[in-house]
Amino acid sequence: MRNIKLLLLLAAAMLPSLAMAQKFEGLAKTPQLGWNSWNKFGCNVSEQLIRETADAMVSSGMKAAGYQYINIDDCWHGERDARGFIHPNKEHFPSGMKALADYVHSKGLKLGIYSDAGWKTCGGKPGSRGYEYQDALTYAEWGIDYLKYDWCNTNGLKAEGAYLTMREALRKAGRPVLFSICEWGDNQPWEWAKDVGHSWRTTGDIYNCFDCVHDHGTWKSWGVLQILDKQDGLREHAGADHWNDMDMLEVGNGMSINEDRAHFSMWAMLASPLIAGNDLRTMSKETAAILTNRPVIAVNQDGLGVQAFRHSARDGVEFWLKPMTDGAWAFVALNRNAEARKASFDWKSESIRDPLSRRELDARQASYTLHDLWKNAAAGTTRRAFTMEIPGHDVVMVKLTPR
Repeated sequence: MRNIKLLLLLAAAMLPSLAMAQKFEGLAKTPQLGWNSWNKFGCNVSEQLIRETADAMVSSGMKAAGYQYINIDDCWHGERDARGFIHPNKEHFPSGMKALADYVHSKGLKLGIYSDAGWKTCGGKPGSRGYEYQDALTYAEWGIDYLKYDWCNTNGLKAEGAYLTMREALRKAGRPVLFSICEWGDNQPWEWAKDVGHSWRTTGDIYNCFDCVHDHGTWKSWGVLQILDKQDGLREHAGADHWNDMDMLEVGNGMSINEDRAHFSMWAMLASPLIAGNDLRTMSKETAAILTNRPVIAVNQDGLGVQAFRHSARDGVEFWLKPMTDGAWAFVALNRNAEARKASFDWKSESIRDPLSRRELDARQASYTLHDLWKNAAAGTTRRAFTMEIPGHDVVMVKLTPR
């Protein structure tokens, strides 16, 4: 049966270009919410880890807060068989991927997997180059819901063409799969990937530092602020089913609570996918409280689908605004300094206009109530200037609702 399916799939792949399939629409009307194994576990992935993480996503309240994807990153792979079909590592995934997907689905969650457009993955495992349609068929038979597709060992390939090939393969395999493009922004995916994938990485890899760069020699990892700064000029490319991906979250992986809170807030404000990267099984109450803050998640998931913009900055404090549905706005004061700063924002004297969404916040003509999303408390109205003291590497985040 599998050979017949493969023949049909390969025949479909050879149809004229006018018959090209499209990505599965509607899988990411708002940015995807989930978890990925890489940031915390690297290549140390196993069936037991994934099952326990699925359990923890439910018991921690993350599923109830909207998270749904459990994503296995690199190094799950075994070898390809004589016909070219990929199999999971038998030692680490003894029950097989279909049984693991069934378990994750039984929890009301979805399972994601990882591959690479090159001959090998970044971890040296078998990549999908030359096997795209076989891999897509295999993922469909396993019950996979999400594919993160990397860009290591891709000499001679053009990014747009390589990702189009896998998009076609996924579509023709027949199972709806959210397609996460991970070529690190090297080929400006925001210019061509809207119809190819549901999200695309805009930078190289993140690591658990708020304000620094890790130089690996031939490549670099980036801190939270460095990734944030690289988003300049990209907001016009984001929207329903096509999001700028600022990489997976480092919340709970060693930064301070202040830094974790600021990190999570800015990813929410810029409508990036919120993919946790910590150990859900052992996370602290403080980490869980950040990851499950529903009002902040609601900012990320707002149906208007518009990224925040940096309005102004003073003394190392940046003021960001995000237009939302029903005339509401989200506001963040981000303190980039290591020390606390006092700040004030006079709503009535500020000119707040967003040409992208064509929204305007005019506090002289209308009044808004303020609600602090981290303190979960009323914070006054726009009739008066908003004064605040922001701890180092932290934020104040409020939602403005028309009165």
